[in-house]
Amino acid sequence: MAKDVFKGVTIVGTSNESFSDAIKVAIGRASQTIRETRWFEVREQRGALRDGQIEYQVTLEVFFKLKNEDGAQ
Repeated sequence: MAKDVFKGVTIVGTSNESFSDAIKVAIGRASQTIRETRWFEVREQRGALRDGQIEYQVTLEVFFKLKNEDGAQ
């Protein structure tokens, strides 16, 4: 049985298109700097009005696998 440990970080993605696109933006950016991303949870969805346009905002918890003490994945 695997004995893996994961850590989560909170991020917020935004988009002018949709909540779905805000998720894709957030995950895409997180994947550039966080290694071993495994899953995410949507914690909150909200919107803002910017110059009469809707800005979709999504708060996510992104989880990634921590390295073992020996450095193995």
